[in-house]
Amino acid sequence: MLIKNVKVFTEEKTFEDGEIVIRDGLISEGKEDAGEVIDGEGCYAIPGLIDIHFHGCKGYDFCDGTEEAIHEIAKYEASIGVTAISPATMTLPVETLEDILSTAAAYKKEAGDGADLIGVNMEGPFISKAKKGAQDATYIIPCSKDIFHRFQTAARGLVKYIGVAPEEEGALEFVEQVKDEVNVSLAHTNAGYDDAKAAYDIGACHAVHLYNAMPPLTHRAPGVIGAVSDSGHVMAELICDGVHIHPSVVRATFKMLGADRIILISDSMRATGMPDGEYTLGGLAVHVTGNRATLVSDGALAGSVTNLMDCLRTVVKEMGIPLETAVACATMNPAKSLGEYDKYGSLTPGKKGDVVLLDKELNLKAVIKDGKRI
Repeated sequence: MLIKNVKVFTEEKTFEDGEIVIRDGLISEGKEDAGEVIDGEGCYAIPGLIDIHFHGCKGYDFCDGTEEAIHEIAKYEASIGVTAISPATMTLPVETLEDILSTAAAYKKEAGDGADLIGVNMEGPFISKAKKGAQDATYIIPCSKDIFHRFQTAARGLVKYIGVAPEEEGALEFVEQVKDEVNVSLAHTNAGYDDAKAAYDIGACHAVHLYNAMPPLTHRAPGVIGAVSDSGHVMAELICDGVHIHPSVVRATFKMLGADRIILISDSMRATGMPDGEYTLGGLAVHVTGNRATLVSDGALAGSVTNLMDCLRTVVKEMGIPLETAVACATMNPAKSLGEYDKYGSLTPGKKGDVVLLDKELNLKAVIKDGKRI
């Protein structure tokens, strides 16, 4: 396949006029005998997006624990330009989570029919009841290396992130025990700066949906956010749906952390791509109106109903982040965080032939997955 007349996103995070060749499902060089030709008509050509934290869409949730759910989620994500996924689990019984992870490990995507499942982001169950958000407190448990190993065994190594609340008993010991096996993230935590910084100093490296489900940053109590800022190796997720974080705070965060440390996520739930109404998240009832999802029980925000491609549009068109920066934060950065940058995240020869074409208004014009237009 030859995709010509496009503005190609480069590893230097710039756009250059050029063309893209795909052979045998991989980005290639030399356009001789490239086969099908697509005229990009001046569109931006970017790598397929990678969502490392979301729960579902189109009426399905990853925690439904069925192959059908994963298949339908993957198909929808690919259709809107998200070509690789690392869905998130909720706080559920250990045995239920093992079943969900086992199903994910056994799942085999039909070629060209959906996003690649390349990881799992475990948001619970090792979190804080004080900042549980839409998680079910009934199933929150202390950190356990043995239970984590049960999860990873069921997942056949697919778990890429495990969330902890570092202020809870045994959490710092847990970080030391598993830091070389998985990305340890601070998630749904009521930690102050000292506890959070201690976790990062001994090997935690990630922050789940920064600003949400954690104490706010204030000038005398910087909390988790201050600890992230002071820990240069830590990457942080941002939900840029226009609901979870004020645009001014998004801009300030890019200045504070730098673009190389930020990963755009959607945190989308099963209501994404569906009409307004009542849905569930982790077994809890959720009411959805427009782009806002809240728990029926107490009105707390319950994930988002905005997919990652729409989050990218929002962060560029409504929050003032440059397109080049936003694309990197939805492609390169998540690929690097997942340890998958050798296959995903840029349009470099040898990598997956996953390409998204966007017009000047960032409307989706085409999705090419594994070298095939879908």
